[in-house]
Amino acid sequence: MLVGVFGVWLVSRLSDGAAAAYGLANQIMLTFMITFRFVSLGASVVVTQYLGARDRDGADQVARAALAANLWMGVLSCGVIAVGARPLLELMRLPESLFPMAQPYLVAVGVMLAFDGVNFSLGAVLRAHTHTRATLRLILIMYAVQLALSLPLMFGFAGWPGLGMNGLALAAVIARALSFWMHHRLWRELLGIRASFEDYWRIRPGRLREVLHIGLPGAGENVAYRISYMIILAMVADMGQAALTTHTYTMQIVHFLLLFSLAIGFGTEIVVGHRVGAGELAGADRQVRGGLVVGLCVCVTVVLATALLGPRLLGLFTSDPEVLAIGSKLLWLTLLVEPGRTINLVVINGLRAAGDARFPVGVGVISMFAVAVGLSWLLGVHLGWGLVGVWVAYGADEWIRGLAMSARWHFRGWVPHARRTLRRVRLNGRPA
Repeated sequence: MLVGVFGVWLVSRLSDGAAAAYGLANQIMLTFMITFRFVSLGASVVVTQYLGARDRDGADQVARAALAANLWMGVLSCGVIAVGARPLLELMRLPESLFPMAQPYLVAVGVMLAFDGVNFSLGAVLRAHTHTRATLRLILIMYAVQLALSLPLMFGFAGWPGLGMNGLALAAVIARALSFWMHHRLWRELLGIRASFEDYWRIRPGRLREVLHIGLPGAGENVAYRISYMIILAMVADMGQAALTTHTYTMQIVHFLLLFSLAIGFGTEIVVGHRVGAGELAGADRQVRGGLVVGLCVCVTVVLATALLGPRLLGLFTSDPEVLAIGSKLLWLTLLVEPGRTINLVVINGLRAAGDARFPVGVGVISMFAVAVGLSWLLGVHLGWGLVGVWVAYGADEWIRGLAMSARWHFRGWVPHARRTLRRVRLNGRPA
């Protein structure tokens, strides 16, 4: 996330318009990346369940099935970006003056989707095996390489003028290729899995069905969130370049705040998956409730500190007084948004790990479009509240979904799904 913030800062050295183009193009990229979660999210959960049941062979088969599925998804996404960059930017209502910067950047950075697809699966399996520190070290190396290459490729060196935003894209592609090589090596050294050429292209329908049973609903919720977010972002773009720039800078800070809740949510998912696979449902319940308490305490503390430092943090990106004033107000409104989002991230990951993946999607789709999109239009556009109305809509959506997920967990709606998951893992595992 720090690298993303640093990327926005680098591009803002070119112009505020470049930062707005960069932010919008990256949102399109993130939308495509969410499709990789259909497989990587499902693979992570199913692998933890097999490991909890002490069936290593079943876990390895699921891991291999995830590789080819996401490679094909990555290549397909790369092709769509290459052909449809301009229509996608037009769909997002990007101002015409920003197309010369945004379109070449989007095409260039789209190449990394082929690498990201595989890296998502490789990293998800490593984390499911609890090798989270090794994965962290790998990511730090990858981004260190990206940062080291970004400055000379963007701004030039030894008389060479550099590539501007396209230099940032090239640095990202090189770093992703390095990440793929390192992931492949960690699989061999830490997991003892030697992925063959066949593993990267051959689709395994049997194991893939298990993965998609969790991954399709789970990632479907992410896809719905991303689509609703893109609709809202198009509304923001219609408010003008100043609003789009403010949204881009403020969301860089908000996304950083998300990391704390995401970390607790991912950790909860891994441990709950292991406990469900082992049949320890009471332990899974304690894990979610404890993670929720820790997540809320950390969330409120970090968001409050960020709101107090708002003008200084935004000042790292711009000196525009209008952007600073509105962005600072939005960071205070984030105190309304983030606790609800924390409940979502922790409890939804617990539900998914227990096998209850469809309920969050049903509630999420209704709330994201009826509340987040609907209120953004009503408050932000129709009533003229602007970005303040958008932030109120974000908060209402997160709290409605968060309270629904908490009720589902508290009243044990997940328990029948966890029991079915346990039966499935034992049935598909070691032969009788």
